[in-house]
Amino acid sequence: MATRVSIFPLSGALLFPGMHLPLHIFEPRYRAMVSDALARDRRIGMIQPRGDGERPALFGMGCVGQIIDVEALPDGRFDIVLEGLARFRVLQELDVATPFRQVEAELLPNQPSGTLAIAERASLEMESRRFAEVQGYAVDWESVSRLDDETLVNGIAQIAPFDPASKQALLEADTLSGRAELIVQLMQFFGRHGDEEGRTLQ
Repeated sequence: MATRVSIFPLSGALLFPGMHLPLHIFEPRYRAMVSDALARDRRIGMIQPRGDGERPALFGMGCVGQIIDVEALPDGRFDIVLEGLARFRVLQELDVATPFRQVEAELLPNQPSGTLAIAERASLEMESRRFAEVQGYAVDWESVSRLDDETLVNGIAQIAPFDPASKQALLEADTLSGRAELIVQLMQFFGRHGDEEGRTLQ
């Protein structure tokens, strides 16, 4: 079913159904978007741009989120938290008068809650520890070990410092197992190569 979605193009920012994404909204056009969303259905579509500029091309898939927490600051900025509802596929961009962009989108059915095989989970946790050590991240591994498979996989996909094309591939992965496998591959790749310019899996 096609639906109209107001979009927030933001490179490197992924949202998955059921996950939370805190955002600081300061640009006038996106302040207008948040105000509009609060007056209607509280929904915003997160999507990555393909490049820079005022109106960059967009990747073909994003995720609709619902504003579940909002703090309106005195100067007009907002601090909000989005909760992911569903991934969407862009059908076409709409010609609109609003300062923010809108698309006609197809909402995709949410994937069934998945679980990983024991070996897949072990591989993901082991590679995550290696990657965190190389990157110098401090991680509470005891808390990580208590996360269910879906929260662990999607949480890593949201926060890992991969390039936009790699992040997009994670969003578009159709199974939890496939997403976990891709995360392991990306961690091995970026763990070896660091952030060398132009190095991606695409």
